[in-house]
Amino acid sequence: MSAFGGPQGHFGMMTKTFVDKRKDITNDELVDFMAFCQMLPGPSSTQTITLIGYKRGGVTLALLTFLIWILPASILMGSLSFLVHYFDTKEIQKNLFKFIQPMAVGFLAFAAYKAMRNSVTNTATYIIMAMAILLTILFRSPWVFPLLIIAGGIVTNFSDKRIPTIVAVKKPIKWINIFWFILVFLIAGFLSEFARVQHWQYARAYNLFENFYRFGSFVFGGGHALMPMMYEQFVVHPTQVHGVQYMTPSQFLTGAGMINAIPGPVFSICAYVGGLSMSDFGLTGQLAGCCIATLGVFLPSILLLFFFFPIYQNLKKYTIIFRALEGIHAVVVGIMWASGYILFSSVHFEWTNLVVLLITFSLLLYSKIPAPMIVVAWLMLGLAL
Repeated sequence: MSAFGGPQGHFGMMTKTFVDKRKDITNDELVDFMAFCQMLPGPSSTQTITLIGYKRGGVTLALLTFLIWILPASILMGSLSFLVHYFDTKEIQKNLFKFIQPMAVGFLAFAAYKAMRNSVTNTATYIIMAMAILLTILFRSPWVFPLLIIAGGIVTNFSDKRIPTIVAVKKPIKWINIFWFILVFLIAGFLSEFARVQHWQYARAYNLFENFYRFGSFVFGGGHALMPMMYEQFVVHPTQVHGVQYMTPSQFLTGAGMINAIPGPVFSICAYVGGLSMSDFGLTGQLAGCCIATLGVFLPSILLLFFFFPIYQNLKKYTIIFRALEGIHAVVVGIMWASGYILFSSVHFEWTNLVVLLITFSLLLYSKIPAPMIVVAWLMLGLAL
């Protein structure tokens, strides 16, 4: 309930909480998890925190961590869909979140600094990090992340100085996860099309699940890369093709704006969009829309995560992968620094934002104040002004 700022802010809080305070994982492991999740479609911060649970307690704790992580934000965004639809809300308290974005940059700068101290240790990795920063800023495309990670891994393989020193135990690959991923994908597509052709009464619910399952399967770059796709799918397309309005542009933009002020994964905006898309079916239909959209968008990313992670772990014992990790980690650090710059430059510059950033970074680095308390303090200060 205090993880503001999207994936960038989340990684900073994960570093402070799970690495520095709880010692659940090392900083190298966190960077490794982040690099792996950047190569998968879906919500990267959700996948990263799920892997932390997996490392500590296996699949059961991983699933419990996943549910605890997504539910607060999904419930808040789902509730907002009712508020917007039934009360036609025009103005939402903005002062409360006045300092959240520069605070999130402070968290990100802290995480990038900590990761850099561990992962960027020689001239080659400094150059890789610098190039990742530059290219991420210049080419603001979701595809830049996996491409940079692959390139970083290739570059550090030109050196033959590093070889694996630990023989890792081979992890069993659970093929059932990829089987369920493909099966659900095919069934969802078939039922969605069949329901549309046969004009089922609740065809929209089937269409909704297929849409969000597809988004969760193929979207790289986090929740913000999902926004234009959802706008086309649920605002433009229904009006132009079916002559039906799922939601107005202003309703969509309200949710897109509020998601930046809601703690938790950005993908939780799907609960909001799903609820409004089913609002024609009354309270029950709208609640079903919130649940269908949330399940649809998060399910494929979890199935893919549990299938590919053991493969990734097995590959790390090979020299080519082991050497690649050095470059991959340097790229991730560069992406973090660049994301902080992009996030900070996306708002109108005010000296107060810079002060908030520096204070947040200093508190995280030099004090033992819990991260949630820092978030609450900035929220209260914004509300007081």
